[in-house]
Amino acid sequence: MPIPLLALAISAFAIGTTEFVIMGLLPDVARDLAVSIPSAGFLVTGYALGVAVGAPLLAVLTAKMPRKLALQLLMGVFIVGNVLCAVAPGYSMLMVARVVTSFAHGSFFGIGAVVAASLVPAEKRASAIALMFTGLTLANVLGVPFGTFIGQEFGWRSTFWVVAALGVLSLIGVAALVPNKHDSGPSNLGHELRVLKEPQVWLALAMTVLGFGGVFVVFTYIAPILEQVSGFSPHGVTLVLVLFGVGLTIGNTIGGKLADRALMPSLMGILVALAIIMAVFAKTSHNQTLAAITIFIWGIAAFATVPPLQTRVVEKAKHAPNLASTLNIGAFNLGNAGGAWLGGVVLQQGHPLDSLPWVAAVVAVVALGVTWYAARLDRGGQGASAGAVDAV
Repeated sequence: MPIPLLALAISAFAIGTTEFVIMGLLPDVARDLAVSIPSAGFLVTGYALGVAVGAPLLAVLTAKMPRKLALQLLMGVFIVGNVLCAVAPGYSMLMVARVVTSFAHGSFFGIGAVVAASLVPAEKRASAIALMFTGLTLANVLGVPFGTFIGQEFGWRSTFWVVAALGVLSLIGVAALVPNKHDSGPSNLGHELRVLKEPQVWLALAMTVLGFGGVFVVFTYIAPILEQVSGFSPHGVTLVLVLFGVGLTIGNTIGGKLADRALMPSLMGILVALAIIMAVFAKTSHNQTLAAITIFIWGIAAFATVPPLQTRVVEKAKHAPNLASTLNIGAFNLGNAGGAWLGGVVLQQGHPLDSLPWVAAVVAVVALGVTWYAARLDRGGQGASAGAVDAV
C-alpha cells in the first residue's frame, strides 16, 4: 500500500467516526437534550446536508490550492467542528456544530479519492479508493463502538473530545505522509464546471443518492431498533455495531475488486442484495441472533456500493475529477440526509421501527432502476460510437 494512502485512511477513520458515532449515541443525546428520537435523528440529516452543501462550496474555495494544503485546511475545520460539538450547550448549537464539522467531509473525501487514484495504475483505481475508504469502514469496526462506549460511560460529549484528538493525529499524518509531488496543480474551475452538462454525471450522482440513501433509512435508527425491537442492551448494541463494522470492511474490499472487474453489473447485483437483505431484516429484527447475522451481511452489501459508486462518477467526469469526486461525496451524504429524514417521517407518522427496513428496500429498488437505465445508456453510446466508426 502506498504510504500516502495510510495518511488518507487515518483521516477517513476520524471523519467516519464523527459521522457515524451519533447513531450509537442517539438515545443518550435525546435524553440529555430532552428531545425525541426522531428529532435527535435529524442531527444525522443536518450533518449529511452540511456535507452536500459544503462539498461544492469548499470545492470552489479550494480549487486553486495544492491538494495537500487543501486536505490540511479541511482537517483543521474538522477539528474545530468536533470541539464545538463537545461544548454545545443545547440541541440547536449541537446541530450548528455538526454542520460545521460536516463542511470538511465532502471535499476531504473528494480530493482524497483523486489523490488515491493518482497513486496507482488505472486498472487499480477502484481498489485504491477502497483502501482509502478502509479508514471509514474501520471507523465502524473500532471508532463507532469505542466512541459509543465512551459516550455511554462518560457522557456523549466526551466522545467528541476524543474525535477532535483523532483529528489532530490525522492532520499530523497528512502533513507528514502526503507528498506534494502527487499534486497535479491548481485546477481550472470553469473547465471542471462544464462536466455538469453531462447527463451521465447526473445519473451517477443520482445512483449514489439512492444507492446509499436506503442504508440510512435504517442505520440512522439502528440503536433504537436494536434496543426496542431486538431487545439488546445498550452495551449489546455496541457489540452489534462492531459486527456491522466488520461487515463494512469486508464489503468495501469486495466492492473495490468487483468494480475493477465489472463495475455496472456488480453495482446492480449489490443493489439487488441490499433490497433483499432489508426485506429480510424487517422479520429477523425481532430475534437477537438473526438480527445480528442480518446486520453483518447488510454491512457487507452496504459498503460494497461505495467503491463502484465513487469510481463511476470519476469515470464519467474524468476531465473534472476534483469537482466530480467531491460532488459524489456530497451525493452520498444527500442520500444519508434523505434516508434519515425519510425514516424520521415514517416514525413521526406513527409507524413502528420495524417498518423502516421495508422503506429501505424500496429505495434500493429505485436505485437499481436508475443504475439499469445508466447502463443502458452506456450500451447505446457504445453502439453509436461503433456506428460512427463504421461510417467513416
